[in-house]
Amino acid sequence: IHPTVDQIFQELHPTIPTLSKTTVYNTLKLLEDHGVIQSILIDEKNVRYDANANLHAHFKCKGCGEIFDIHLENTEITNIKSVKGFNVTECLIYYKGFCEKCKTN
Repeated sequence: IHPTVDQIFQELHPTIPTLSKTTVYNTLKLLEDHGVIQSILIDEKNVRYDANANLHAHFKCKGCGEIFDIHLENTEITNIKSVKGFNVTECLIYYKGFCEKCKTN
């Protein structure tokens, strides 16, 4: 699952009624800054968060809207440290299309 801030807040708020969305945002930012999670921008409406901080791609289904992790095996893509004099600090790979369930409908 790749939850949004609102989804995380809604899940935690019943058990932590004093929790604020600001606290959720700040905590997610701290976790991202330390490489524990990553934010993904594949969804045009919301930032999503992924607990898998290892390099991988994401696929968003245009039918159901679900986001899937995709393992990358091409080491040429995943091991690039520089591109013509640039220092690469992150690599984001997004795919969009239809998942198995939606492509048959």
